[in-house]
Formats: sequence, structure tokens, C-alpha cells
Amino acid sequence: MKRRVNLDSFPTDLITEIFSRLPAKSVGRFRSLSKLWRVMLHRPYFTKLFLTRSSASPRLLFVVEQESEWCFFSLPQHHNWYDKSSLVVAAEVHTKFSKDRKRYTCSYASGLIYFPDMSVCNPITGQSIAKLSKHRKYRKLKSCLGFDPIGKQFKVLCMDRYRHRIMTLGTEEMSWRKIQCPFPHEFFIHEPWGKEICINGVLYYLVCTHVDATPVSRIVCFDVSSEKFNFIDGKRLWGTKLINYKGKLGGIDWKHDVDGNTLELCVWILEDVEKQEWSKYVYTLPANEVVRNFFVVGMTNTGEIILSEMYTSKRFNVFYFNPESNTLQKFEIQGFGENRGRVYAFADHVENLNFLK
Repeated sequence: MKRRVNLDSFPTDLITEIFSRLPAKSVGRFRSLSKLWRVMLHRPYFTKLFLTRSSASPRLLFVVEQESEWCFFSLPQHHNWYDKSSLVVAAEVHTKFSKDRKRYTCSYASGLIYFPDMSVCNPITGQSIAKLSKHRKYRKLKSCLGFDPIGKQFKVLCMDRYRHRIMTLGTEEMSWRKIQCPFPHEFFIHEPWGKEICINGVLYYLVCTHVDATPVSRIVCFDVSSEKFNFIDGKRLWGTKLINYKGKLGGIDWKHDVDGNTLELCVWILEDVEKQEWSKYVYTLPANEVVRNFFVVGMTNTGEIILSEMYTSKRFNVFYFNPESNTLQKFEIQGFGENRGRVYAFADHVENLNFLK
């Protein structure tokens, strides 16, 4: 006869260590099984440990736009290039949300997605904070999600040309606060999912300001912790995909031929924020590989540029380009289903439990 094991008798440190290695969805389930576990798995020490472990093993997050819903998938970001059996990867299915959440101007930061209808969701666990504001005027304004890694706080920045407000998530009384911005600016909304990025607690986004009635493109650097604004020249990144280049702000643009085949990738790196010094690198893709109808996802912490096809299909592909060796590796991703849908993707995705209570 098997003896039943009482896990409550195990040392708390050991249980915490075990749970910190589980997926976020599993942690969410265990929180509901025991009062002791619920308290333990909500403690700041555990959520910090869980985030640290998750950050060490980043994932690719895919958002597939279906006819009536958003579907979320993820898979490990790093793969073994030399193991041919690993070139076909199965995506892990997570959660779904109804299509009433509009795609334009949505924002991502440290594991969470913010929708313009004033709701925030965790795509891994399916938990969400709905309707941060009931006022329509807020929903019509441009807003971004940022994360402060020091204070472990998520904040939503809401703005138009002259008004800027901010809300800290996870607090007992979430409310909008007015903040001062030294320069009026307008947000560019030409493309969804990628005109802003949060790196090490600084939210970057492209804007348009006017100097002597002349429109000038700039990059806003908003410190999520201090809630202070700074501006730098943005003309080099106009039309690029903003990326995290090993902790620095970067942008990637590309050139293609008349048939739509990608030929070159141009990478801009902000080396010094104060001096506004930039580096530029141009890479030519291998001629034997055809990359068409793709978008730039981002860059891994090892310096590989990730490209993804724009629509799902029976053979959906993701490409990893290694600038140092000038090699391009194609991975086939399975698990998206056969229904055609627009794909959005985010690099360095982490499973974050900080604001979910």
C-alpha cells in the first residue's frame, strides 16, 4: 500500500525552489490548491526568484490574430543550430482572448500585454486586469506599458500632445496621475506592435515634435521609475523596428529586391545616450536562402537577429540570422493550426507573476 506524501511537511525553501522552476501556468494552478501555497507563491521573494529564473531562459511569444480571437503561443528562444532534428519546433499553446481588443497601438513589457481598450493580460496564465478606465477619452489616447525592474512595478503611460498621465498597476487604488512632459509631442501610430520598447526600465518610442513649425522625428526616453522624460534624435530609426541590442536601444531596417526577397539588414545601435552616438552595421543575407513576407521580431542576448513570417500556414517558419558567421537558419514552427492568421511576435519573453494577485 502506497503512503500518501504530505508536501506541507517539506521545508518551505525546498518547495519554493521547486515551484520557481515550473511554468507560470502551473504555478497559478498550485496557488488554488492550498492556503499555505497561495500565501507562499504570492510572496515578493518567490515572484522575484521566478522572474529571475524566467529571464535566464527567455522565450519567443507569438500572438496570432484569428477571425474572432487572439491566440497566444510561445517556445524557447534558443535552439541548437547544429542538431538537424531540432529544426522543427512545436509551439506551446497558452490562452485566447476575444477579438474585441484592437490590435493597433498595443504594447508589451516584461511578460504582459496591454490592449488599447485599457486592459492588461498575462498571455501565459490567461489572467487579466480589465478596463483600467471607464472614460472613453482615455481609450482614444495613445498609451504604452512599461516595467520598472528595480521597483518591480508595471506602469501604463497615457498621452496626447499636451496631456500625460500614468497609472501604476498592482496597487490597492489604481488611478491615473498627471505627470509633466517638457515637450509636447505626437505618437506615430503607423504600425501596430512594435513602435515602442521597454529596456532596463526605460520606455522608448518614436514621436513627432515641431521645431520652428518643421516636423522633427525624435525618440522619447521615459524612465518608468522616476517618471521623467528625455528626448534624443530619432531620424536614424525612422521606419525601423525598435530592438533591445544587449541592453542598448537599437533599430533594424532592411532592403529587398523587386521580387520581395530580403537582401540586407541595417542595424543601428545607440552606443551613448548622453552624447547620442550611434553605430551602424549592414549585413548581407546568404544568397541561397529566400526570406520573403517577414518582419523583424528582435535580437537574442547572444546577438542573433530573429525574423518571422507574417502569416500562419501549414509550414510556418522563423529565421535566425547570425551576423558574426553570416549564417541564416530556418526553423519550422508547428502547433499554430491550419487557419490563416496574422502573426505578431516578441523576443525575450519572460513569465512574470509580479502584478497577478
